[in-house]
Amino acid sequence: MVIKILGTGCSKCVNLENKVKEIVKSNNIDATVEKVSELQDIMKYGIMSTPGLVINEKVISYGTVPKDSQILEWLKEAN
Repeated sequence: MVIKILGTGCSKCVNLENKVKEIVKSNNIDATVEKVSELQDIMKYGIMSTPGLVINEKVISYGTVPKDSQILEWLKEAN
């Protein structure tokens, strides 16, 4: 599974990246977490606000930092 965090470096983006990495690690999920920070690359996903969460090239959320339980649910569904 490939997870991408879309964001230019704002505090919400950093927070989401840290949360996702911790959830992946603590639940032994086989995934690669990538940070996408180039504005042109972020725009390809069609989101209007960051941070964005993309799992296997599907935009799952944007503009907010979801709760840990919600992130874990999405990751389990994608796996």
